[in-house]
Amino acid sequence: MDRGEQGLLRTDPVPEEGEDVAATISATETLSEEEREELRRELAKVEEEIQTLSQVLAAKEKHLTEIKRKLGINSLQELKQNIAKGWQDVTATSAYKKTSETLSQAGQKASAAFSSVGSVITKKLEDVKNSPTFKSFEEKVENLKSKVGGTKPAGGDFGEVLNSTANASSTTTEPLPEQTQESL
Repeated sequence: MDRGEQGLLRTDPVPEEGEDVAATISATETLSEEEREELRRELAKVEEEIQTLSQVLAAKEKHLTEIKRKLGINSLQELKQNIAKGWQDVTATSAYKKTSETLSQAGQKASAAFSSVGSVITKKLEDVKNSPTFKSFEEKVENLKSKVGGTKPAGGDFGEVLNSTANASSTTTEPLPEQTQESL
């Protein structure tokens, strides 16, 4: 094949945009005037093809926009569809499935751990409530209650004792409005 028949099938490197074309041609390779003219024609042809393709692409994009407008598809709907499709694609991947399974297992383990921590805390609180120190404290509160409250027998739970003690102290410190009016 002579150089004219090779055309775009040349195997030597083609300079990239911005490269010095002269640097890519070896010192022994010089182009004849005929070869230069052929390259200029090929260059013009390729530039014309690029221009035509750009025009065709612009026309296709305009046609696409018109079709979408007629169908009532706007940018927001298109974005929603793209996001939904993207999410569907992500969830279909094996990496997502593996990650989802791993996180599910981790969640189950964390739930079990929190449950066991809750059980341990409950057990410890029960131990504290049943400890001699707490029993002694509870007895002292009940004694105080009987001294302040008067006639009620000792007993009941700790919450009742605190409530009754609070009520007893409020009745001893503030006279009721009825008592104030009667004394007048």
